[in-house]
Amino acid sequence: MTFLKDFKDFAVKGNAVDMAVGVIIGAAFGKIVSSIVDDLIMPPIGWLIGGVNFKDLKVNLPSVDLGVEKMAPATINYGNFLETLLDFVIVAFCVFMLVKAVNQIYRKKDVTISKLTTPIPTKEEELLSEIRDLLKNNR
Repeated sequence: MTFLKDFKDFAVKGNAVDMAVGVIIGAAFGKIVSSIVDDLIMPPIGWLIGGVNFKDLKVNLPSVDLGVEKMAPATINYGNFLETLLDFVIVAFCVFMLVKAVNQIYRKKDVTISKLTTPIPTKEEELLSEIRDLLKNNR
């Protein structure tokens, strides 16, 4: 029974739920980026280089004649690969920017906490600091 209890504790903890939400939003974000690349970025690029549709860019490999039936020629669809590569670069850049922003927030939070946790000097330490400063000035 402890296994089921441990699993239940894990599944309903905030971390597991947050991770599930992140995966779902990430999948939706990936579709949005794919649409941006396929529908907004690649058509103008194709138009600029002479009306090329990137999905049509491929290398046809020779067909094989097996006697009775003829196999359809295989293709290497490098245009599709280029679009997928651009999708990846955009998603990776967005994730990089998100991680960078989160790190900056945590860094500011750590600095604020360290400022708050700086110990307040005691009366003796203040007096000793004043004596030290006076001795330095008298030299």
